[in-house]
Amino acid sequence: MPTYRIAPSILSADFARLGEEVRNVVAAGADIIHFDVMDNHYVPNLTIGPLVCEAIRPHVQVPIDVHLMVKPVDRIIPDFAKASANIITFHPEASEHIDRSLQLIRDNGCRAGLVFNPATPLHYLDHVMDKLDMILIMSVNPGFGGQSFIPEALKKIEAVRKRIDESGRDIMLEVDGGIKIENIAAAARAGADTFVAGSAIFGKPDYKAVIDAMRAQLAQV
Repeated sequence: MPTYRIAPSILSADFARLGEEVRNVVAAGADIIHFDVMDNHYVPNLTIGPLVCEAIRPHVQVPIDVHLMVKPVDRIIPDFAKASANIITFHPEASEHIDRSLQLIRDNGCRAGLVFNPATPLHYLDHVMDKLDMILIMSVNPGFGGQSFIPEALKKIEAVRKRIDESGRDIMLEVDGGIKIENIAAAARAGADTFVAGSAIFGKPDYKAVIDAMRAQLAQV
């Protein structure tokens, strides 16, 4: 059975008490903290930068998974590495030299990954599987939390799972966008092992109840 990981997205947390929020969600059973970085350029929203990542690091021991929705991407990678990110992912459209950007992440001591929007083709994976620790499939168009899951993403997850299995490499397959109790099992059946959930967790009063319910669904896959 795969190792399943729940990665709450702090995009949906209460930013007025962010340290408390990340402590609470980890205590409720989160495996990873998902950190959404948007630049109002690559995506039509502006969120948080390395200083916030650095600020929450002392509050949690779990990995911080930084999803960069910024263009260009190379300039900001070392800043997040210094801010104690553990995993850094970016969109292939945001890099002029994908292989070099992946190597830059690794050279700065972090695990590296690529992110695929709903309409982004998977051929970017063809020559960089040896530099990947994570592949993230977006099941919504990036930019805003609270969107509905795009079912077509399940086919993409299946295609990526096949590529990972054929590569023989230990690469996490993450899905982000509209994940909730009702559809997390379908994403797992398609091959995902890491699940980003924002409003589905932070939008509820009892984080542990939601995470436990998600794990109960995953246990049936």
